[in-house]
Amino acid sequence: MADQAVETDGVPLSGHAATEGQFLGRTRELKELRADIERVGLDTLVGKKAPRARVLLIAGRPGSGRTALAEELVRQVADRYRDGVLRVRLAEPDGTPVPVERAARDLLAELEVEAPAGADQDDLSALLRDALAERRTLLLLDDAPGAEQVDALLPDNPECLVVAVSGGPLTGIADVRPCTLGGMDTKSALDLLTRSTGSVRVTVDPRSAEGLVEVCQGQPAALVLAGGWLAARPMAAVADLAKHLRAEGDEGTPLSRVFRLVHAGLPAPAARILRLLSLAPAGLVDPHTASALAGCSIGAARTTLDDLTAHGLLHAVDSPLPQYEVPGCLYPLLKAAAETHDRPAELHLARARMLERTVRLLQSCRAVTEPENPQARARLQGLPRALRFPSQRAAGDWLRLRRPALLASARLAVADGELDTLARRLMSQFVRAMVAHFGTRAAAPDLYGVHHLVLDVAERRALPRERAAALLNLADVDASTGRTEEALTRYRAALDAGREANDPYATGRAMESIGGAHLELGDFERAADWYGRALAQRLARDERADAARLYGRIATAQTYAGRYGEAQRAWRASAAGHRKNGDVGAHARALSELARVQEYAGRPEESLRTCQEAVEWARRAEDGRLQAALQLRLADTLEHLGDPAAARVHRAAADRMLAEEGPSRESEVEHRASAYEIRGASAED
Repeated sequence: MADQAVETDGVPLSGHAATEGQFLGRTRELKELRADIERVGLDTLVGKKAPRARVLLIAGRPGSGRTALAEELVRQVADRYRDGVLRVRLAEPDGTPVPVERAARDLLAELEVEAPAGADQDDLSALLRDALAERRTLLLLDDAPGAEQVDALLPDNPECLVVAVSGGPLTGIADVRPCTLGGMDTKSALDLLTRSTGSVRVTVDPRSAEGLVEVCQGQPAALVLAGGWLAARPMAAVADLAKHLRAEGDEGTPLSRVFRLVHAGLPAPAARILRLLSLAPAGLVDPHTASALAGCSIGAARTTLDDLTAHGLLHAVDSPLPQYEVPGCLYPLLKAAAETHDRPAELHLARARMLERTVRLLQSCRAVTEPENPQARARLQGLPRALRFPSQRAAGDWLRLRRPALLASARLAVADGELDTLARRLMSQFVRAMVAHFGTRAAAPDLYGVHHLVLDVAERRALPRERAAALLNLADVDASTGRTEEALTRYRAALDAGREANDPYATGRAMESIGGAHLELGDFERAADWYGRALAQRLARDERADAARLYGRIATAQTYAGRYGEAQRAWRASAAGHRKNGDVGAHARALSELARVQEYAGRPEESLRTCQEAVEWARRAEDGRLQAALQLRLADTLEHLGDPAAARVHRAAADRMLAEEGPSRESEVEHRASAYEIRGASAED
C-alpha cells in the first residue's frame, strides 16, 4: 500500500464497525436514554400527536466519550428503525459550524435522494423533511454547536429519532431532555485503562491505578492517552505515570496534561507529524497527507500514523484505504502545540506541500481515465510511482473516499489567503477529476461549491478572467436547476468581468447565455437582441461555426415571438453557414427547422420542398434518426395538403428506418419528431 495511491479491490467503501463488546460503562446513562425514547412527550400529555421527531441530547465536554455513548445507543436501538441510521457531523475539527445546506446535502446523499446543485438551506431542509416523512429513521447528529442546526435538520415525523451530541443544551428545541456526561465510574475507568496496559500493572497496584483515574477525573479521552503512554513503556508502573501527571500541576484540563506528557515522550519525528496533523483538512488523514505535511516518505508516514493510533492519538477510519481521523477533543491541543513548537513559516510550508501533493494526486486521478491520450500517458509517466493509481476504478474509489477531505482542502486553501495559486490549481484539478469519473451532472453539487471558492479567490485577487469563468459556471448551474433570474444576474456580472478582462470568449459566452435566460423567461425580443450581439462578435472574429449556430438561436427566438419571416431568414443564414463550414448534419437540422417555420407561416408547399431537401442532407450525414423524424413530418404535411397516399409512403419509410435503428431507438425518434414544434431549438444543440 505504501507505493500505491489506492487499491480497494471492490471492498465496500463505507460503514461503521460494530461496537458491541468494545463499549465500557455508562450503564445508567444508557438506561435513561432508552427510557427517554419511550417517554410520553409534552404533546401527548395535552392530547396532541407529536409533530416532529424526538430529540435525545447527549451533552458533554470533548473527550467525555459523548460520541462513543451516542454510537452505542444507536447500535442498541438501530433495529427499531427499519429505514436505517443516518450520521452527520455538524462542526469542523476547529469547532466551526458546518453549514446546514452541506449537512442536509450529505444526509440526502445517504438517502440516495438527488438534491439540486446550488439549492439553499431552506430548500434542502424541506427536501430532507420530505424524504424522511414516510421513513422510520434514526439520525445521529454529532458535534452540534447549537440548536439552530439541529432544528433545521429535524424531521417532521414522530416515527424518526434524533440523537444529538453537543457541548451544552439545545435551547429552543421543545421537549429535549439532556443526558449530561461527567467522568466514568472507577470500575469502568479501570477497565478502559486495562485494555491498553494489560491487567497486571493495574492489579498489582490498584491504589495507584485508582489515583490515576482520579487525576484523569474519569475522562475517557485522558484515560485512553494514559493507557497508550503505559503501553509504550512496558517497564513503567502506573504509579510512575500518576507521579508525572501530578508533577504537571493543575494547569489545564486532565486531557491537556496527559497530552503534554504523551507528546513530550514521543520521538521527535513522530511528535512533529502529530502536531502537523492539526493542518489536515477536516481532520482526515491518510499516508499521503502525513507524508506531504512532514516531508517524509509515505511508508514512514504510514508507520507513524499506525503508532499514533496505538497511542490513542488517532482513530482508524473504517475504510478500504488507510485513513485516520484526528479526535475532535485533541484538535485544539495539536494546534496549540504546533504554534508553540513550529515556526509559522514551517507550518505555511507544510500546508503548501500538502496542497501540492493533493493537486498531483488529482492530476493522476484524472489522467488515468484517458489511457489512449498520449499527453495523459506522458503526465502519468512523469509522476512518481507512489502518486499513480493502478486502475481507473481505484482512482474513482480514492476520489469518492477522499471527497470530504478534498473539498475541505479547497476550502482550507482559499481561507489561507496566501496560497491562492495553489488553491486555483487544486480546484481546477478537482473539477476535472470529478467530471472525468462521475460526469458533470453527478458532480454538479460539489462543483457548485468549488466554483464559489474560485469566485472568492478571483475577487480577492482582482482576477477578472477567473471571475468571469466562475460566474458563468455558477450561472449555468442556476439555469439548469430553474433559477433563471439568479442565472441572468450572474451572466450579466460575467459579461462585465469578461469585458474588464478583454476576454472575447467570456463576453461572447455571457451574451449568448443572457439571450438564453431571456428566452427561458419569455422575453423573446431581448433574447433575439442578445443573440444578435453575440453573433456580431462571432462574425467580427470570423468564428463561422459559432455564427451559424447563433443564427439558429436568433431564429428560435423569432419563432417564439411569432415573427416567422425573420425566423425563416435566420434559419436560411444558419443553414448556409453550416453548409459552408462542411457540417452536413447541422445543415440538415437547420433545413428541418426552416421547414417547420414555413409550415407555421402557412406555406405548406415551401415546407414540403425544404423538408425533402433536409431528408437528402440527413441521408448524406448518415443520420437515420433525423431522416425518420423528417419522413414523419413529410407524412403530416402531405396529409395536410390532401395526399394521404403519399403520406403513407413516407410513414412506411419512417417505419423501416425505425426498424433499422432498433426498438430502443423508436421512442427517441418519435420524441425527436414531436420535438420539432415550437421549442425546436434542440436542432441546434
